[in-house]
Amino acid sequence: MALCGSVMWFRSPMFQLKYLFQNHYNLSSSYSTAAHTLRVQQQIKDKRKQALLGGGQKRIDAQHRKGKLSARERIQVLCDHGSFVEYDMFVEHTCSDFGMDKKKYPGDSVITGHGLINGRPAYIFSQDFTVFGGSLSSIHAKKICKIMDQAILVGAPVIGLNDSGGARIQEGVDSLAGYADIFQRNVLASGVIPQISLIMGPCAGGAVYSPAITDFTFMVQDTSYLFITGPDVVKSVTNEDVSQEELGGAKTHTTISGVAHNAFHNDVDALLQLRDFMGFLPLSNKDVTPIRMCDDPCDVDVPALDTIVPQERTSAYDMLDVVHSLVDERDFFEIMPKYAKNLLVGFGRMNGRTVGIVGNQPKNAAGCLDINASVKGARFVRFCDAFNIPLITLVDVPGFLPGTSQEHNGIIRHGAKLLYAFAEATVPKITVITRKGYGGAYDVMSSKHLRGDVNYAWPSAEVAVMGAKGAITILYRGKPDVSKYEEEYVEKFGNPFPAAVRGFVDDIIEPRTTRWRICQDLDLLASKSLTNPPKKHGNIPL
Repeated sequence: MALCGSVMWFRSPMFQLKYLFQNHYNLSSSYSTAAHTLRVQQQIKDKRKQALLGGGQKRIDAQHRKGKLSARERIQVLCDHGSFVEYDMFVEHTCSDFGMDKKKYPGDSVITGHGLINGRPAYIFSQDFTVFGGSLSSIHAKKICKIMDQAILVGAPVIGLNDSGGARIQEGVDSLAGYADIFQRNVLASGVIPQISLIMGPCAGGAVYSPAITDFTFMVQDTSYLFITGPDVVKSVTNEDVSQEELGGAKTHTTISGVAHNAFHNDVDALLQLRDFMGFLPLSNKDVTPIRMCDDPCDVDVPALDTIVPQERTSAYDMLDVVHSLVDERDFFEIMPKYAKNLLVGFGRMNGRTVGIVGNQPKNAAGCLDINASVKGARFVRFCDAFNIPLITLVDVPGFLPGTSQEHNGIIRHGAKLLYAFAEATVPKITVITRKGYGGAYDVMSSKHLRGDVNYAWPSAEVAVMGAKGAITILYRGKPDVSKYEEEYVEKFGNPFPAAVRGFVDDIIEPRTTRWRICQDLDLLASKSLTNPPKKHGNIPL
């Protein structure tokens, strides 16, 4: 009876009406939820499409007319195909003054994320000049800071593709605070992960200091500029008429100021060169030095090295010929090739292992060390030491450049920077004296006395306080015909024996054997462990 009663109740008109109402409501609710989901999905697609266009197709076309790629196109060229993962595509600026609340673009004026470069990870930000001239807002800064924080945690390089008009005026101090947040992270990341800046457009005001703190700054010829104040401000303050190119173009910064480390022909060339450059660098200070498969024999003589140094001790030669003969496949990525040409620095590989190379350049100023060369070398040496890259030093130095200009501008302090950098370095250090090693400059160029691991001399090497002509005028002052003593001085000091008999060079080697000897030494020194006394940090003579 109970069962029968319950069935009768189920069939009652009241229950059926209630059942139909609930079922209709549930069905309507499902339809409503599905419709809402479709609307949201469409909104996401629309926003994504808008974000991909940045400031719009017209502004992208304007970039192209200037010979520049868009921010997204630059990332596509730099990263392995399909590897870039974007963050914060839908973020918008928060400014409401000056009508900015009606001018919003998804992602604002910078694209951030991570990707692969030749299969290795890197964090990247690319400023978008089509959105508010790439100017930095508080949101723009937060996006950059986010990937920098992650890069430090993960241990991967940060690459900045800079194309920005500077701080966003409408945001006032918020924009300035954003710059300071980035600067702080640049400093904290220094020596922890490689930081690379590629200037691909204007970079003015506060925007220049982040690239200045990073490890390497590259530019694009004719389309990139770096300056604190633009030509108009310079004109109003100093009454100087100067163009953007003269004030802060690639030529200025790669040849005169030394702010930039190199410049490339166009956006595509710059990005492809950057892909090649990244292959030399470790991912972080905890990562091992990159090693690449090498088909170039590393256990045979290189006869060409025997004929590079001229027999006449005052004749010039190109130290790059020595470098190309030593490194794998003659592949050498020179840093700052147009600045302080009397010292060359750059990256190569020996038996597949990345090495940093520092060498005097007899072709320019006889290879003397001056202020610019010392600063150039010191910064490079400290980068290599920070990231565990072995140092190969090629010495042919007649001394520090004399003159009132050098002395008055602080050659003592600036020259000490290179001395400090080599003395501080704990990475494997291998030195080859190819010819002259005179005076204090001999000491500075990674001598045995600065904890050099292996120091070689070629038969053409001369290690002395100074050259023969200068020495005899002092040693035989007041005596007639002092030139007759020159040959005696050369016989005594114009060879590598004085240094060798005192153990200041480990061996006198035939030039042709240099490559395979260095490769053997690098294998042996791979397990080198050396630490400096505990300290917060040293006080390099800045």
